[in-house]
Amino acid sequence: MEMQKMGEEDSTERLNGTIPDSDKTATLEDGYEGEESTMMEQEEFLPHNVAKKLNQFTDFEGKTSFGMSVFNLSNAIMGSGILGLAYAMSTTGIILFVVLLISIALLSSYSIHLLLECAGVVGIRAYEQLGLRAFGHGGKVVAAVIISMHNIGAMSSYLFIVKSELPLVIQTFLGLKEGTGEWYMEGNVLIIIVSVSVILPLALMKHLGYLGYTSGLSLTCMFFFLVSVIYKKFQITCSFNGTYYEESPVYYNGHNATTERKDDVCVAKIFTGSSETAYAIPILAFAFVCHPEVLPIYTELRRASKRRMQNVANVSILAMFVMYLLTAVFGYLTFYGNVEAEMLHTYIKVDPLDRLILSVRLAVLLAVTLTVPVVLFPIRRAIQQLLFPKKDFSWSRHIAIATCLLVLVNILVIFVPNIKDIFGVIGATSAPSLIFILPSIFYIRLVPNEKESLLSKSKIQAACFATLGFIFMVMSLSFIVADWVTTGKSSVGGH
Repeated sequence: MEMQKMGEEDSTERLNGTIPDSDKTATLEDGYEGEESTMMEQEEFLPHNVAKKLNQFTDFEGKTSFGMSVFNLSNAIMGSGILGLAYAMSTTGIILFVVLLISIALLSSYSIHLLLECAGVVGIRAYEQLGLRAFGHGGKVVAAVIISMHNIGAMSSYLFIVKSELPLVIQTFLGLKEGTGEWYMEGNVLIIIVSVSVILPLALMKHLGYLGYTSGLSLTCMFFFLVSVIYKKFQITCSFNGTYYEESPVYYNGHNATTERKDDVCVAKIFTGSSETAYAIPILAFAFVCHPEVLPIYTELRRASKRRMQNVANVSILAMFVMYLLTAVFGYLTFYGNVEAEMLHTYIKVDPLDRLILSVRLAVLLAVTLTVPVVLFPIRRAIQQLLFPKKDFSWSRHIAIATCLLVLVNILVIFVPNIKDIFGVIGATSAPSLIFILPSIFYIRLVPNEKESLLSKSKIQAACFATLGFIFMVMSLSFIVADWVTTGKSSVGGH
């Protein structure tokens, strides 16, 4: 009966010219609700040249394979957050960390399910347009602002790694234990060079699917990082006087030194807590946010359907969960309470000239650099939806938005003191909005009451999910602000 009804709706739409023939399959798979829904979408979303707009925002004839889509979404999930997970484990203990990691992975998968359900009901695969359909222009603005804020924070964290790691890589290549102050070892100069020479050309590509190959390379680099972390666990000895050593001497801030005695420095904590624990949950939430990229990837997925896109999401989340867990466990068990918020910095204290760690730094730098263009795409689309909703695609506007975004992010990275501040604040604000709150309230508003009443199990679950996100946001922000107040600053540096 349902297939017959959908076939009749398709015939009606074809006769009335409401959708192109080439879009029939995607329309059926996404569960459009007939002529009225399609007419509303054209009226609000594709007001003039339907064919051109369809290719710009909702290209239903996606050409990106399942594997490439998994690469792109995994790359959107996996980013700089992986470098802070061992630190997060050191502030929570192993058991609590594992529980939190599993919980946030499952919740992230569920929220993608809600997002795809909303997209299927109204036939729109743009986050901002879901906000428009649910709450009018205000909802569109809020969705676009949250997406932009989160992805700018993500881009900033990636470039912060370039700023902090690339000078050390160059220093190691030159065989130096300390910086010389030359311009080519200045992080602020290097991020500008990388942004102009590598990130901007990739960000100028018209379609996100083209970045599948660079995403695959990025994931390969991070897999190498994981293997190296596991290997180093069995190479680095953590002594009970707080000194890390192998065969080479240890350097702290460029000087051969030891630390004061801490009898439990090499003891793994099962459960623990401190003011630093406030950063753990935001870091974990930040590490799993990929929601702004879900709908663009869905749009370009070949043979797109809700089930197929959910499978893309589940495979990506599972793969990243395994990588995250292994990285956190082996990184923490290498340095225990001495692990820093940016884990690669901790390895420098073992041997500043370690060639394997040098290779790892290069791999991580390449990975995060190639991730920036993927994260930039949703921001550009959000800006276009807000400022130029009725304009055809323009290369000049496409280039100008990407350039302005990169300039803004470079300015932020130059003035932000520590990567943990980015993880904490963005993870505590935009992350719960994108994972918990927006998908839930969109689902409650967009799914018709005839299909799911307000008191149905699905909508009650969505309401509870949104409430959980709000509580999470308030608690995380409160803890972080309290930590800033008690320490007198935003926590600069690691442990």
